[in-house]
Amino acid sequence: MTMSVQTETSTFEPSCPTSCNVTSWARRNCTAENVRGKFPITLWLPRYQCSWVQSDFIAGLTVALTVIPQGLAYAHLAELPLQYGLYSSFMGCLVYFFLGSSKDITLGPTAIMSLMVASYAEGDTTYAVALTLLCGCIQLGMGIFRLGFLVNFISFPVINGFTSAAAITIAFGQVKHVLGLHNIPRDFFPCVYYTFKNLGKTNLWDLLMGAVCFVLLLLLKWLKDVKWDSPDEVGYSPTRWQQAGRKVVWLIGTARNAVVVVSAALVVVALKSQDIDVLTLTEQVQPGLPAFKPPTFTVHHGNTTETAGDILQGLGAGLAVVPLIGFLECIAIGKAFARQNNYRVDANQELLAIGMGNIVSSFVSSYPITGSFSRTAVNSHSGVKTPAGGLVTAAVVLLALGVLTPSFHYIPQAALAAVIISAVLTMVDFMVLVKLWRLQKLDLLPLVCTFFGTFIGIEWGILAGVGVSAMILLFPQARPGLLVDNKDVLIFQPDRGLHYPGVDFIRTLLYDRALKEKPYRPVVLDCSHIASIDYTTIQGLKEVLEEFNRMRVPLTFAALKPHLQEVLTAADLPGFRCYATANEAANCIYEDGDPETNPYTPLLNAVQH
Repeated sequence: MTMSVQTETSTFEPSCPTSCNVTSWARRNCTAENVRGKFPITLWLPRYQCSWVQSDFIAGLTVALTVIPQGLAYAHLAELPLQYGLYSSFMGCLVYFFLGSSKDITLGPTAIMSLMVASYAEGDTTYAVALTLLCGCIQLGMGIFRLGFLVNFISFPVINGFTSAAAITIAFGQVKHVLGLHNIPRDFFPCVYYTFKNLGKTNLWDLLMGAVCFVLLLLLKWLKDVKWDSPDEVGYSPTRWQQAGRKVVWLIGTARNAVVVVSAALVVVALKSQDIDVLTLTEQVQPGLPAFKPPTFTVHHGNTTETAGDILQGLGAGLAVVPLIGFLECIAIGKAFARQNNYRVDANQELLAIGMGNIVSSFVSSYPITGSFSRTAVNSHSGVKTPAGGLVTAAVVLLALGVLTPSFHYIPQAALAAVIISAVLTMVDFMVLVKLWRLQKLDLLPLVCTFFGTFIGIEWGILAGVGVSAMILLFPQARPGLLVDNKDVLIFQPDRGLHYPGVDFIRTLLYDRALKEKPYRPVVLDCSHIASIDYTTIQGLKEVLEEFNRMRVPLTFAALKPHLQEVLTAADLPGFRCYATANEAANCIYEDGDPETNPYTPLLNAVQH
């Protein structure tokens, strides 16, 4: 039996209550049911079973063995001291234990978040921690005001293009560490140029270490995913030794990052014992646990001091991009594993959990965190039952910070680079190009724009993709499809809502078809597919009616929904007439005589006001 962690749907009004209704607003929203909905632990903890303890413990331990080497590697990617990767790996698990709506998600550092921290914080720990706090505040505010739906406006091609480009950027950015090169710029195109320019300075020992580690990671991943074939005999079952051996192989494959990093460190220790110093190692890691204190918003550089305003200006677009991508990454992971394990995640509750996780994490010098796909997969496949597995993960990370930090100096940079490269390569999805080409070629445009824009800058890639997607989404509003019945009376039927981007298009089409040449033709505008209308459209319809009246040509409306008829009647449009159906409107025009000589003959209005 697997625990499905769900949050109850609650009603929340984002608008601030006025003084006259504050009491009723508080009674309606500050109920015990709503409070329980904001703390999912109150839903699953009373049903917790003792048999789940073992599953949660094993899953939490397995995730910890994954997050410790990943945390070190991702801190290196974020251009921060390595201990900051571990600072970012435990507090999110503790907060998610109380607020998370998914049993599988684990919060912590990820490759994409690390790349963005390197881009916006530029190696400054004060900037990175301040970004964490501000990111958490923004996400928490979005959760409180139930803005989780905003993620739906970022289409799949944009997400895919961004993650693929980010993965390539991250992977190539680690090539310099595999080659043992120094002073290579971070930006993608300069990084590519100077990496190739300095190939002659490659440290062959670093290259050998990185290549061996990468091959071992691929091999261990393959072993973890091996499907053991059983003999065809009926009733066969593997022996206990076979089952134990398979479990050991699976555990080694799952904890492959830790296995490879520890093995590389042991190689370094053996070489140093022989006074051989040929590998590029990580810097010294500050031992001990981080102090629990609020983030500082002051940076001293010699005789100059940067204030909070300078930090906010320096973070710039990161204040919008980092919270959005962090939430997007987490909710995408949560929904994927919720479908796989048959439960539901609440986007707004996830915003609350991530936001509070980032806020509290900033007090232990963390950089921005979100859900990790690789560790969430490990958590799920390890049989986790509830978010309680995060308690074990946090405990093991804290133990590593307190005991193992002096040993981290022996880890080669090439080994950490291999861990990062192997982790992000699976994020590159080129097969989606084939699928989109077959199914919807137009969706290739935002994907390509996002993909190449991300190489220039993270925010530019996302803005380009979202902008192109918005244009694709809005273009049908500016050029709505029109079914035209070319009888003596022209019947125009828009195939979607009538909004201001399409007013000029429809007006031009009406003029061209009905008024361009004599004899002029009367028009019926069939509004059966129109569900809403805006003020600009009303003004446009008023101008059209005035022109038709001036030319003494009837223009009537048909099949208007009652609420739209009320709006157009209240707008006092000149010569506004409405009928129940398009055929009725056309018949009434002919019953009134020749529309060119007598278009204003009184007509019976078929729709009663």
